[in-house]
Order: sequence, then structure tokens, then C-alpha cells
Amino acid sequence: MFLAIRELKHAKFRYLLIGCIMLLVAWLTFIVSGLANGLALDNASAMKNMNGDYFVLQKSAEQKLARSSIQTNTLDEIRKEDGVEEAVPLSVATMSFVPNGEEKKVDVTVFGVERTSMIMPDDVEGSSIQNVGEHEAVVDASLKRQGIELGDTLINEDFGITFTVVGFAEGQMFSHMPVLYTDTESFQTMMKETGRQKEPAYNAVVVKGETSISESNTHVEVLTKDGAMQGIPGYKEEQGSLTMMIAFLLIIAAFIQAVFFYVITLQKTNQFGVLKAIGAKTSYLAKNLIGQVLLLATVAIGISITLTFGISALFPESMPFELGIDVIIKYALLLIGVAVLGALLSLRRIAKIDAIEAIGRVE
Repeated sequence: MFLAIRELKHAKFRYLLIGCIMLLVAWLTFIVSGLANGLALDNASAMKNMNGDYFVLQKSAEQKLARSSIQTNTLDEIRKEDGVEEAVPLSVATMSFVPNGEEKKVDVTVFGVERTSMIMPDDVEGSSIQNVGEHEAVVDASLKRQGIELGDTLINEDFGITFTVVGFAEGQMFSHMPVLYTDTESFQTMMKETGRQKEPAYNAVVVKGETSISESNTHVEVLTKDGAMQGIPGYKEEQGSLTMMIAFLLIIAAFIQAVFFYVITLQKTNQFGVLKAIGAKTSYLAKNLIGQVLLLATVAIGISITLTFGISALFPESMPFELGIDVIIKYALLLIGVAVLGALLSLRRIAKIDAIEAIGRVE
């Protein structure tokens, strides 16, 4: 590292440029990954945070929760299976409500769950679903930003359906809409009043444990939680687009760094030849180059993480941005790996340098 640090001090401007490029690429990568993670949670956090292992959906629903219809007898079959620890029904519907008779409408996804259901959020401000009465609901905390408070009434003007807000829960979004949790009885009553459903049925059964219901019932399929999330409209396409952007950023970073360090290596061919002539081994020169790359990449990534958190504080509260420690570590390691990969071309060039030939070109 001695040689690497001396060279960084000697050619400050040259390495400052490549350091800035590394920083900007890393900064953009963290911002895009934060947006991708935030959009994923904004689209599916209610399902992701559910206390369950599998979702049983109607096979013809094409893994779409809203299209699925599971009969009550199927729920009874699942509950009788040996590997099932718990199985609870989940009903889903999308509706528009007007808070307290105001003009502005609020679109929500209504989840109908049993009052003692394992899939109900635990951390609730106010009353949980276990203690609510008929036509009372626990809603996602994002509705607070729209002025909704505990005790407010949500009214569906088309059918005269009302819900009183008795609790708020964090991280309960589905298909980019806040979730409204109510008990199964209130949900079934709501569906009958709207004419959407005449007989009791559910959209899915959430299972904790192991289930083999799809072997005996060919009309249903069992999906993992991630598989069920992929079926949310737009989820897979949204995440695929953002992941492709990140992949292109990493590829571009690898090419830029490879070209930069290769050009520098060509410019220093004579110096490397002299070092080899006085006894420096190729492995020593390679270690210094890798050390140089690692030092630049680490500093650039560290600064970019600080800048990312700084600029995220300026984002509006409604912007879905989430950058957890696991995401930071994942992309930091990827960016460091890309930087080292970009330097491999230069390592090959250093290994091929002939000391006598290089010294012969020294003027």
C-alpha cells in the first residue's frame, strides 16, 4: 500500500477525477436502489409483513390475489392438514371513501380478516382489530398525512358504507394504496351491500407451516409469500425496470474504471519496468493496484452513502424511499467488486511488462 498511497498523493487530480466518477455512480446506485425498495414496500408491504409462510389462491386466478376466490370448505380442508400450524382467510377489495363527508376521496384496499387473525399487524396505535366493533377499522398510518385521525368516519358515497377509524398501523400498503383492516363479518356485509359477492368466500388463505392442499384440490395453488407478491399488478414490472437500471449502472462503472486504470497502466509502463528491474515482483505491483482501487472505491462509497441519506432527508414524506442496512451492504460489496473487476485488465498488462524492454524505452 506504500506505493499506492504515494502515487495517490503525487497525482491527486488524476485520481480525484476517477474518485468522483466512482462516487457519482455509487450515489446514483444507492438512490435508485432506495427507490426500488421503497416502491416495493409501497406496493406490497402489507403482504410482506404478514405473519404467514404460504398463500393459497385459486389456480385460475393466475396468481392475482384480487381475482382469486376460495370457498369456505377449502379453508376447512387446509385447517385439518397435519403440517398446518395456523390457516386464516383473507378477503380483499378496493374501494373509495370520503373522510368525514369531505369532497376529497381516498382510495384504499380493504382487507377482511378474522379478529384473532395472525395476519393482523401487531403494532397498532389505538385499538387493534381484536377489539373493534362492526364497521370499525384499523388503517395504514399514511392516511394521517391526508388529515385522517382516530375516530374519523370513512364514507363510501356510492353504497352508503361507513367505517370508523379506531387504529393506525405502520407499513400496511397494497398496490400503492393504504390498507384498511376490518373484521370478516363487516367485510362480508360490505360485499353484499355492493353486490360484488352473494355467498361467503375469500380471496386467499394464509398458512403458517406446511400445506399440500394443491395435491388433493386441483382448483387451488400454493404460493410462497414472495411468489404471491409477484402477482400484485405492476410489482414485477416495476421492480424489473429499476433492477435493470442498477445493473446498467454497475456495467457502466466497470467499463469506465477498467479503461481509466488501463490507460494509467500504459502511461506507467516504463516505471513498472524500472520497479521490476530493481526487484519488485508482479504480485507486489498487483497488490498496490488493487489496494489503490479498494481505497478509492471504499472512500467513494462511504461518501455516497452519506450523501444518499442527506438527500433522502429532503425527499417529501410521500415519496417511497427505503434504504436499509442490508441493501447498503449488498450494493456496497457489488460496487467494490465491480471496481476490482475493472482493474483486472490492468493486472494482465502489468504481468506482461518486460523490465529490459521497458527500461530500453526510458528517455
